[in-house]
Amino acid sequence: MPRPSALLCALAAAAALLPATPAQATAPETQPLHFDACPDSVPRPAGPDRVECGRISVPLDWNRPQGPRIEVAVSRVPASGTPAERRGILLVNPGGPGGSGLPYAVTKRAKLPERVRRSYDVIGFDPRGVGRSAPADCGAMGGLFGSPGADPVPVGPATERAYLASLRNTADDCAAGAGAMLAYLSTEQTVRDMDAIRAALGEPRANLLGVSYGTYLGAAYAARFPHRTGRMVLDSVVGPWDWYDFDVIQSRALLRQRDTFFAWTAGHPDRFALGGSAEAVRRAYVHAREGLTARPVAGFGPAEFDRAVYRALGRTERWAGLADGLRTYLRDGSPDALRPATAFDSPDSRNYEAANRIVKCADAPAPTPHRILSDIRRTRRLDPQPVLTGMEASTCAYWHHRSVQRTSLGSPDAPPLLLVASAHDPVTPIEGAHRLRRLLPGSRLVTLDNDYSHGVFASRGNACVDETAAAYLVDGTVPTADVRCTGPGLPAVR
Repeated sequence: MPRPSALLCALAAAAALLPATPAQATAPETQPLHFDACPDSVPRPAGPDRVECGRISVPLDWNRPQGPRIEVAVSRVPASGTPAERRGILLVNPGGPGGSGLPYAVTKRAKLPERVRRSYDVIGFDPRGVGRSAPADCGAMGGLFGSPGADPVPVGPATERAYLASLRNTADDCAAGAGAMLAYLSTEQTVRDMDAIRAALGEPRANLLGVSYGTYLGAAYAARFPHRTGRMVLDSVVGPWDWYDFDVIQSRALLRQRDTFFAWTAGHPDRFALGGSAEAVRRAYVHAREGLTARPVAGFGPAEFDRAVYRALGRTERWAGLADGLRTYLRDGSPDALRPATAFDSPDSRNYEAANRIVKCADAPAPTPHRILSDIRRTRRLDPQPVLTGMEASTCAYWHHRSVQRTSLGSPDAPPLLLVASAHDPVTPIEGAHRLRRLLPGSRLVTLDNDYSHGVFASRGNACVDETAAAYLVDGTVPTADVRCTGPGLPAVR
């Protein structure tokens, strides 16, 4: 993977060869988007559908359109219906920040209701800094990819100092790796890339299915381009908070979710053998983590343990695997059942972690080191063993480029959007959906009650949610009021 700083130099040298958008333009330069074969990383859809890929040139800094340029990778699965059924393009984004959208056009489309597939060309793209769109590289990221990693929960002055030092080192590594691109791998710049994709495809409006961070992109697009905003489904909503505030809120929602997991596991003592009460399961959990902290096994220690827990808590279908992994470690001393299928230090993972922090730090003002430690201490008073894996924006305290403004979200001039949320999602807590809706007058919220997972539309298999969202996307039907759908409850045990 080329380092972005080297890439930036090459782009600057080539900038004079590329046509630039006039500085006074209010719309992106219209350029054709030529499609061809996709890279091997993009799966092929089942026939007769097809996927095709292309690239679009955009300014590194949309405020300096005659400056250096980068390329954004785009994928398309054409609508399968008749011309009369076609509704336009549906941009899709899987979340992050840092998630690759190029394959998502295929994988997410396969789960969409048929009439949505018939109505829309589904458009995936790697946001700038991700995958095949000028990928970000932060090098060692302060030792983040070390195995075993340092305990991510600092306790006491010495470990707090070490924790802050790791944040500083991560910021330094990102400055060295990303260089001048730090300021431009932002949500604000990405939504202008999205509008360039829309224009290149000759569409008057951008429709979107955004999940998690994709909802933030959708709300930012609506703020920037309200009159070009089409039908948008914002699923698992990131609230209109600064990223650091969001991370803190998420870390405390994870504590509630983990308590639910403990109680659920305790309800099946014959299956999981971790205890017959929530407190007994919690003791087993803490015992496992303490054991891996004292004696990591083949590179699997407390940081790796917390990452496994973080991932599992977000989707209830992963809970049984987490409970089984705890039991296996406590019984046999092996954490293999807790290990991820893909190594944390894989190229894709390294790119994700780098892009995630760069975007978060470009989007909003940074916390102070004092506030970070105060918040960790406050969270530890709620539970002495929290999961802080998602606290990526803490790195922004030492960031070399300081954001001076917040990303604008929502607009009273945008058409009604459809927000979708799980009632007990710990990754994007539902309060974020309620807050964002206030910035989107006329929009509606679809809540999946009695559900505990992240990602809802065309994900949880709920007919009420899927039919409501499909009617909105295909027919433009905005519910007359908010919609509440009956969820599945806690997972069954097999």
